[in-house]
Amino acid sequence: MGSAAAAAARDPWWIIGSAAMALHGVTGLEVGDIDLLMSRRDADALLRSRGVDPAPGEAGGRFRSDVFGRWSAGGFVIETMGGFHVDGVELVPRSRIEAAGLFVPSVAELIAMCELFGRPKDAERAARLRELRTGRSP
Repeated sequence: MGSAAAAAARDPWWIIGSAAMALHGVTGLEVGDIDLLMSRRDADALLRSRGVDPAPGEAGGRFRSDVFGRWSAGGFVIETMGGFHVDGVELVPRSRIEAAGLFVPSVAELIAMCELFGRPKDAERAARLRELRTGRSP
């Protein structure tokens, strides 16, 4: 997955969500899918290379991507998002840490994302990430 994304990418990209948490070392997570955050052009190119017609995400909700599509690799569904917005503001991580050949935001930035997303599952994720940061068993 990492090499495929890296080969198509011209801009920085990140794994976010539960997969990023697992890559940081949070244990006991159920990773249902892999959220891949990319630039619009890289998301479009990667999706097309996988035979997926990129489409804009649904408008009107708190979360929207300018380019969105799903594809499968290694037994996972990869949700690819280009130009991902939360409440109308584009989310572009500032940190970029390599983990197992993939890139993730820092733990602090993942916590901030969870707080921004504001759903009950995100509050739980933020707590698990804080435990990881303080050295308590997640």
